[in-house]
Amino acid sequence: MDHSTRVAKCPKCGSAELGKGKHAGYSAMNPVNKLRFGSEVEYILCTECGFIIESYVKKPEKFKGTL
Repeated sequence: MDHSTRVAKCPKCGSAELGKGKHAGYSAMNPVNKLRFGSEVEYILCTECGFIIESYVKKPEKFKGTL
């Protein structure tokens, strides 16, 4: 699934210099009370001030039935 942001600038500092990053490996988000692997977390962030504008898991289907 491709996630894209509609944000054109940072709401904190106003910069239009945005980037994309991710957590992976041991920093993956895991489902609560489920014995299965989780998903990488990806971010849209400001490359000027470091503010994280958006975050999401790469494989949201792994979290179905966790509530």
